Amino acid sequence: MIPNPLTIERVGKVEGHGVLCLRGPLTIENVLPFQNAFRREENAETVILDLSEVPYIDSSGLGSLVNAYVSRQKAGRKVALTGVNERVFRLFEVTRTESLFLIFPTIDDAILALTSPAQA
Repeated sequence: MIPNPLTIERVGKVEGHGVLCLRGPLTIENVLPFQNAFRREENAETVILDLSEVPYIDSSGLGSLVNAYVSRQKAGRKVALTGVNERVFRLFEVTRTESLFLIFPTIDDAILALTSPAQA
């Protein structure tokens, strides 16, 4: 049994963007369900990951996020993160990966920025 499970809710497509809400830590124990859920969003122009209920991410979780970014980038698509807490953002800073992702406070902010004429 996973001590700290990760649940992933697919909100669906919002303005053409795939939205996944993660709840729980993104760690080695649950990185495979995350990767599978992320792959199901392959047709979306942008995948928005709501991390507002993700307390922490370990190195495997970070690796899966970077891998998701790279695969989307190769396809000419984007990954946006929302609700990133201070602990997770500090991980991005320490590993110098914060510049890879479009980071917004909320899902609504991300959708607004990504659908406006001066797209992010």
